[in-house]
Amino acid sequence: MKAQGLQFAIAAARIAHDDHGEDVVVLDLRGLTSIADFFVICTGTSDRQMRAIIDHIDEFAEDNGQRRFGIAGYETAQWILADYVDVVIHVFDAERRDYYDLELLWGDAPKVEWR
Repeated sequence: MKAQGLQFAIAAARIAHDDHGEDVVVLDLRGLTSIADFFVICTGTSDRQMRAIIDHIDEFAEDNGQRRFGIAGYETAQWILADYVDVVIHVFDAERRDYYDLELLWGDAPKVEWR
């Protein structure tokens, strides 16, 4: 299952990148927290684009038997969080990405090469 989480995180990062998400990062949280195994973080340039990234990741998840546990922020599209249990997707607008700075907060987490 852990390998599936990694594969899903990498696929989600590629989807976000293909949808023109900016500064896409995958953090490996295994051994650091029980919240999730991976965070996928990116910045969107518009509310429409941010929702499209989440929608496309959802489509991929459904096609691959991955269920979403929950979602927050979809309506306002300033910080959309989609929770797939092992993998949590964060799609931020630029202002909130800078403010919450998850990469600094989780600075001990290694970055995963997803390209």
